[in-house]
Amino acid sequence: MKKSIVWLSSYPKSGNTWSRIFLANYIANSDKPLSINQVRYFGTGDSIKRYYDKIAGRIIDPPDILSLLSVRQKLLNAIIGNGADLNVVKTHNIKSIIRGVELFPSDVTKCAIYILRNPLDLVISYASHYGLSQSEAAHAIASSDNAVLGDDATVTQFLGSWSDHVKSWTGCTDFPVLVLRYEDMLSDPHASFGKFLTHMGIPVCEERLERAIKFSAFDELAGQEEKTGFGEMSGSGARFFGKGTAGHWQRELDNNIIKKIKKDHRVIMEQYGYLE
Repeated sequence: MKKSIVWLSSYPKSGNTWSRIFLANYIANSDKPLSINQVRYFGTGDSIKRYYDKIAGRIIDPPDILSLLSVRQKLLNAIIGNGADLNVVKTHNIKSIIRGVELFPSDVTKCAIYILRNPLDLVISYASHYGLSQSEAAHAIASSDNAVLGDDATVTQFLGSWSDHVKSWTGCTDFPVLVLRYEDMLSDPHASFGKFLTHMGIPVCEERLERAIKFSAFDELAGQEEKTGFGEMSGSGARFFGKGTAGHWQRELDNNIIKKIKKDHRVIMEQYGYLE
């Protein structure tokens, strides 16, 4: 079987969904924006509970981590078993071995795209998405055992701290990884998404690229969400698509939280230009 999985990886609230919507619009090549609720037809994810239940042949209880890990390799084999050249799979998991199970084996993987975002901005969206205070969110993204616990729709996702997550993916040598900063994707989407497509082995057509960027603009996505809702929303009640800007932490974060995040993640923030 082909090594066909392209992992689209990020810490939660770093631009993963935006990137998938761009890709869906590029592939669809329509003359109007694709519905945000159709993006699921242009890829899959590694945390969708019903897939694990199907592979296991039974309903897996959300706290049953050992069961979900025991069927993960079978699930990945099922994904590549469709014979496609590319299988885009969204993940928020840290690149690691959990209880003896390698989450991202190279024998199914073609490559990965990793998106990272300034944690000072990320923590605001993270708090809103998961219904946490900003202080609670700052503590969560600094915790080595941070995880998004499973529920009726998703299995547990193993995050770790923001710094550990970034290091696990950007230091990967098992397969090619393209690292993109969310902020660069905002400021120069043509260059960033051009690299995105090229890394996956998809030819870049400038006209299609321009149109897909336009159709996945944040005002378009927010407008669709307001009219139709978005199926990937969390239960917190907050809107999924914000303004798609960078640097709003300077207006919205308490100084003590800023100091904590800079202290907790100084090394990685310096490495990627977030403390300049």
